Amino acid sequence: MPVYVVGITGASGSILGVRALEALSRLPDTTTHLIISEEAKRTLALETDMKPADVEKLAGVVHDVRNLAAAVSSGSFRTDGMLVIPCSMRSAAAIAYSMNDNLLVRAADVCLKERRRLVLSVRETPLHIGHLRIMERLAELGAVIAPPIAGFYHRPKTVDDIIDHAVGKALDALGVPNELFKRWRGA
Repeated sequence: MPVYVVGITGASGSILGVRALEALSRLPDTTTHLIISEEAKRTLALETDMKPADVEKLAGVVHDVRNLAAAVSSGSFRTDGMLVIPCSMRSAAAIAYSMNDNLLVRAADVCLKERRRLVLSVRETPLHIGHLRIMERLAELGAVIAPPIAGFYHRPKTVDDIIDHAVGKALDALGVPNELFKRWRGA
């Protein structure tokens, strides 16, 4: 039975995390552990009409970001990987340097040390050299950097189409089967 951790940080794009949870919740026999930061809750209120409780209902297990004793804080708790979507640059930096001051960062660090899949949908633009170096370090540690960049070969007609493409690509990187967007079949 697959077990995934989803982290939602305070970066703009909270709907990306919501859509990822929706997709994972539709998979049979899959458990999702959610960690949502306090800043993510504020961003969710600014960007959507959803409440944190609405998002939490999409997950099988919800962890308080301050609980560093949660199951997902230990490498002995087996998961199939973690997706941080959206991932703020602050969280990316904390993960890159193992600054385990909250559960979201700790769970990501566990994925790196245990050689499990860690996908970070870093949501920042424009990028300066410091941002690029943080992402380089994360890639060297084994994380997959999957920014939510719009693709247009599938001819999106709505914002939802663009969201689905970004989330689908992130789930692909995590190894999760999905049909969120039209796949390229060649020209």
